[in-house]
Amino acid sequence: MNLDRQVCSRARLSRDARFDGKFFIAVLSTGIYCRPICTARASKEENVRYYPSAAAAAGAGFRPCLRCRPECSPGTPAWSGTSSTVSRALRLISEGGLEDGGIEALAERLGVGGRHLRRLFLKHLGATPNAVAQTRRLHFAKKLIDETSLSMTQVAVASGFGSVRRFNAAIRQVYNRTPLQIRSLARRAAVEPENQYLLRLPFRPPYAWKSVLAFLADHAIPGVEFVEQNTYRRSISWNRTHGYFEVSLDASGSSLAARVQFGDSSALYFIVERIRAMFDLSADWSVIVQSLKSDPALADIAEAEPGLRVPGCWNGFELATAAILGQRVSLECAAALAGRLVQALGTPIPPMSGVAYLFPSPETLATADLASIGLPPSQAVTIRALARAVCDGRISFDQIVETDAFLGRLREIPGIGRWTAQYVAMRALGEPDAFPNGEPGMVRGLPEKTAGEIERRAEAWRPWRAYGVMYLWKLARENGVRISRN
Repeated sequence: MNLDRQVCSRARLSRDARFDGKFFIAVLSTGIYCRPICTARASKEENVRYYPSAAAAAGAGFRPCLRCRPECSPGTPAWSGTSSTVSRALRLISEGGLEDGGIEALAERLGVGGRHLRRLFLKHLGATPNAVAQTRRLHFAKKLIDETSLSMTQVAVASGFGSVRRFNAAIRQVYNRTPLQIRSLARRAAVEPENQYLLRLPFRPPYAWKSVLAFLADHAIPGVEFVEQNTYRRSISWNRTHGYFEVSLDASGSSLAARVQFGDSSALYFIVERIRAMFDLSADWSVIVQSLKSDPALADIAEAEPGLRVPGCWNGFELATAAILGQRVSLECAAALAGRLVQALGTPIPPMSGVAYLFPSPETLATADLASIGLPPSQAVTIRALARAVCDGRISFDQIVETDAFLGRLREIPGIGRWTAQYVAMRALGEPDAFPNGEPGMVRGLPEKTAGEIERRAEAWRPWRAYGVMYLWKLARENGVRISRN
């Protein structure tokens, strides 16, 4: 990845938060690497080097800054300016794609050789896949040391180290301090109750939090998700352990505060990565808006409320099921159907402020008599068919490599058309160019009235059509257009 030294220099000297996570600054005299927003005194230009990722800076022998905490950067927007193979690989790595078989197995899943995958990573990120994964583990460990009261054994397990000895050695080597010495420097708030963790997840401003929260409120599944007073809350399950998380805008205005209540601390990395994806925290608005503002229909609203993100989901099967329930009905009707499904077939859990159920599993829905609980017959048939496909392994929402192939299998389910499949790609797979064309809210927001005309107009939004769709839906919502749930 070629970094423009002049641009990096201007961003460094102005401490421009829009560049946070897009590159890192290494200082030759101190041997430390920092974020562009670091408040330390700026070094002379001849004494700094720029790296496209934290892993690249670490690989060059630099240590993370304890002041600006590179582990708290909003993440490298790897899908901007990198190859699709690297983007898919990074997504798989965040889901544990290197844990079974290492680089060779990951490369095989991506349809390339291991040597070629290393070359691509070095070209675009300046570091190998293993180095990227190792840096992520170290950064997450540092975050847990600073922001939680977990024991060091728990931190080691949660951040993916095979042993406490390896964890201690890695932290000492990278930070030149022991984990306990690092914790003694942290300015933590009061200790959280047992099995509760409060973590701050930074984003690259701007972030249209109110609009994202309103969208999630409109699409919330009663009993599973709840939005109130600037907070999103939902139930979660992982490896047969149940819990909750809630997310709100941090007082700093540059990060989200995620409060996780979960009995298994080893799941924290997975949970945090899923929350980051769900709230689209790695998005780079400065790049996205360049495509959107070229269209007069989007330019004004994008300028009036910059930073609208594409909300993801906690569970792809849950989202796809809710999308089926929302076909050809209003948001209110879809919510009523989803609530009925959850109350009848969901797993009850100790209630917490509007959340009292886990969404039904595919195994439950595959054999359930959905018509008996009042679901429309066509949706009931489609949901059972989807659930059976998931149970049989024909469809999996985890670690997807080829989006088109996945969507092709999804559309083989009777009752799932292109519109619904693209909506799933948009929110469950995090595809920034997904385009659920034909929804009434989109049609009302553009002068073009046919799907073909809208498709041609949206070519100018590529590769960020999903963000354009979010703005059209926002316009529809403000204008009182009754749109379908999905």
